Amino acid sequence: MKFKEGITERHIIVKCAADKFLPFSLLFGIYIILFGTVSPGGGFQGGVMAASGALLLYLGYGWNTTKKAINSEVLRVNESCGATLYVLLGIAGIVLGANFARNVFWNVGEFGDLVSAGTITFMGWTVGWKVLTGVSFLLLLMLGLLAPGADDEEEEEEE
Repeated sequence: MKFKEGITERHIIVKCAADKFLPFSLLFGIYIILFGTVSPGGGFQGGVMAASGALLLYLGYGWNTTKKAINSEVLRVNESCGATLYVLLGIAGIVLGANFARNVFWNVGEFGDLVSAGTITFMGWTVGWKVLTGVSFLLLLMLGLLAPGADDEEEEEEE
């Protein structure tokens, strides 16, 4: 393959490792988000783990493939939706006569079930959603700024 000066081909071992660990990272991160109230972990930890998939995609396939595979505008909008939903769940406490972020749905589910913690479960899920999309967006932003030749490639596409 013909490359510009300073750009090297991705090593096959890095691509294979990214292929193997990317699905695991996403699934395990989502698992930690979903079961954060009944097991160790939670929204933040699971969101960061799932967001590491964007970094694995970049390491294995480079900036151009990552930019094509992940739409940064969708990530930005979803981060806003996660934050809005978190605030709405917090306001539910005020609406139902308690204080902000009060566990007003405490009687939902049975002990040990996925939704046994009431409002805390739903707020943990929204935190995971926000962290997953926010950290992925930040990773794309940083990788785009640091990608060698990213500006040159955009200029060539415009011409």
